Amino acid sequence: MHAGLKISAFAAALAATFGTAYGVGKGIDPVITENAPASHESHEKGGGEGGHQESPAGGHQKSPAGGLQISEGGYTLDLKTPRVTAGQRTELRFAVRDSAGRAVTAYQREHDKELHLIVASRDLVTYRHLHPTRAADGTWSIPVELPRAGGYRVFADFTPAKKGAENLVLGADLAASGSYTAQKLPSPTGTATVDGYKVELAGGLTPNTATELKLKISRDGRPVTDLQPYLGAYGHLVALRSGDLAYLHVHPNGEPGDATTEPGPDISFTATAPSVGTYRLFLDFKHQGKVRTAAFTVNTGEGHAAAESAHGH
Repeated sequence: MHAGLKISAFAAALAATFGTAYGVGKGIDPVITENAPASHESHEKGGGEGGHQESPAGGHQKSPAGGLQISEGGYTLDLKTPRVTAGQRTELRFAVRDSAGRAVTAYQREHDKELHLIVASRDLVTYRHLHPTRAADGTWSIPVELPRAGGYRVFADFTPAKKGAENLVLGADLAASGSYTAQKLPSPTGTATVDGYKVELAGGLTPNTATELKLKISRDGRPVTDLQPYLGAYGHLVALRSGDLAYLHVHPNGEPGDATTEPGPDISFTATAPSVGTYRLFLDFKHQGKVRTAAFTVNTGEGHAAAESAHGH
């Protein structure tokens, strides 16, 4: 698969709206991006292009359907840990089962991983991008500690190794017990800060139309020009739409080593919103050995205006 644009799954609308990454935004809890212990420094190209359409940017975008179903295409997400306790570290376990009920044990590697896992709170304050470990019997597991009580959605993004298999994103509900207080979605803005980094967003999302999103990263007033590859790209973007936790995973236009893509400060994406709505964007980038996440709220058709307003245009 190309390391350019990939929308792993983007379906209808999300519930509430997602939080901030590593303290991005003002006055709200940080959104946590967390990865499994395994190395993610390289991002291999793999198969699994089924169900993807060419985008104007040369990447791939899956049709807007996925992530809202627990079963699709003959596969089912079997979440073995449907409940956890907020604030307690718990082993999250699940399996993907085929139409015969057998746990899937062979996957195509996409972006250096057989499976990508997203855990999102329904009020969109907590967000985690995980890479679990698969046992020989097909059971996946990873330790998680969800900071707040409430409802969560678990997304498994994968492509079975079966010939001709398409990429799938299956979703299941997860509950975290404890005292629950909903958080308000941050207002649209064109600038996010995280760990001393400033990330500026230009462009927006438009329903049913491919548009470019440009993100510029700086630190202490200076452009960051030595970003490090993370899963084979200089940045990864996940968008979640308010309403029903539909999920959009985007990879940037270009890739490290292609003789044209620079390691910052700019990262470009091309994406299509399936409908009018409010979206929370999460950008993962790696610098000086650490992955950080910046988050933005964007309204379709208004993202560009919000970004320009934030930049003083």
